[in-house]
Amino acid sequence: MTSLDALADRYRLILCDLWGCVHDGYRLLPGAPGRLRRWKAEGRTVLFLTNAPRTSGAIRTQLDRLHLPRELYDGIVTAGEVGATALLGRPVGFCGTAADHADLQAFGLEFTNEGYSELACAGLAAGETIEDYREDLAHWRRDDVLLHCLNPDRIVIHGSERMVCAGALADAYEALGGRTCWYGKPYPTTYDHALRLAGSPPKEAVVAVGDGLKTDIAGAMLYGIDCVYVSGGVDEGATLPKDMKPILIVPGL
Repeated sequence: MTSLDALADRYRLILCDLWGCVHDGYRLLPGAPGRLRRWKAEGRTVLFLTNAPRTSGAIRTQLDRLHLPRELYDGIVTAGEVGATALLGRPVGFCGTAADHADLQAFGLEFTNEGYSELACAGLAAGETIEDYREDLAHWRRDDVLLHCLNPDRIVIHGSERMVCAGALADAYEALGGRTCWYGKPYPTTYDHALRLAGSPPKEAVVAVGDGLKTDIAGAMLYGIDCVYVSGGVDEGATLPKDMKPILIVPGL
């Protein structure tokens, strides 16, 4: 028995992070399917709340490939979809992978390579670094482009590899004086969206589960809901700040 087995019954909605808690980009993490199955057997609602810059449909397809049964969760909220919804109806620039581009275009975003004043930033391609974007960053800053960050994560662990995410690129842009708009955790609009999707339960009935101190844990605290910190994920080995008070600290699900 682990401490998660004794999670209070009052938590009827669980907002669970994906990357670092349920999978590592390549495979499901060992305890995750069983934990999700127990939560569902207890009658709880499970929503995946992820900073992925993709749509919920794309993430569901990814989870299908990883062989996670759909009956183990009730829905998916992504930073990418929340941000893309805000950008619908006007042409924007794009920064990210070809897969991100295709996914967001299918969702309804209109992309252009010229004369844009706003940019959808989904991330970097595998192997790229911030240095690869210095000329782009300077160009966007000269044109006063508003960068919409569709993934506020700075780093993600893909298997055993640490990869740079869109949040790090947005940080570099802000350092140049560039304007940014952020989506996902820890920003309250994403939690608002998740609670509406779950039927607007009271915050006392909601608990967030995640491995990112600056995203999952800080976001839950900012929003006023309880949280469980998974210490074996992206921030493994980090010291928990004194002002962060999760109800539980566990190494994994």
